[in-house]
Amino acid sequence: MNLHLIRHTSLNIPSGVCYGQSDVDVSLDFDIECNVLAKKLALTQFDAVYASPLQRCTKLAHALNLGKTQVDGRLKELHFGDWEMQAWDSIPRDVFDIWANDYANLSPPNGESFSQLYERTKAFVAEVSKHSHGKNIAVVTHGGVIRAMLAEVLNMPLKGLFRIVIDHASVTQISFNDAVPRVHYVNR
Repeated sequence: MNLHLIRHTSLNIPSGVCYGQSDVDVSLDFDIECNVLAKKLALTQFDAVYASPLQRCTKLAHALNLGKTQVDGRLKELHFGDWEMQAWDSIPRDVFDIWANDYANLSPPNGESFSQLYERTKAFVAEVSKHSHGKNIAVVTHGGVIRAMLAEVLNMPLKGLFRIVIDHASVTQISFNDAVPRVHYVNR
C-alpha cells in the first residue's frame, strides 16, 4: 500500500493562533494551491481517497477530484481542547511549557495527547492496509497526522516530532508494501 499524505492548503486564520480540530476555512489562495497540488498528483491513479472531516480537508479532497472521498474522523488534527482558537501567546507560559515538555503523554486542558492522535492514526493505517495491498491511497489530512505516520514508519519517539516541518499543500509518500515500511518523500 502506498499512502500519499496530502496536507491541507493554507488557512483563513491569523498566524499564531492554535486551531487544531477547530473547523477553520481555507485561505483565499485555495484555488492556486489546489492547482499546484493537482499537478503534483496528476500522474498517480488512486484506488481510494480518505479525508479528515474538517472542511479544510474535505474541500481539498473534493476540489482535487481524485475519486470518491471517504471521510474518517481518525484523520483529524490534534485536539487542543481549551486552547483551540486562542493565540499561542495567550496561553500561560508555565502551563504551555509543562505540556510542550511532554506533549506525547500530556494533553492541553480538555484536549488530547499526541499519543492519542498517534494511536488513532495507527488504527486507521491498520484498517486500511487490510484491503489495500499494492494500492495507491490518497489521504487528505493534517500536519500532526502526517507526523504520526512518519513516526510509525521511522520507528521514532513521539517527542521531537514537531521538529519535522510539514508544509501546507504538500505531499508525503510512505509505503507498506514490504516487510519494512518506507518513506519515499516528504513535502513534495
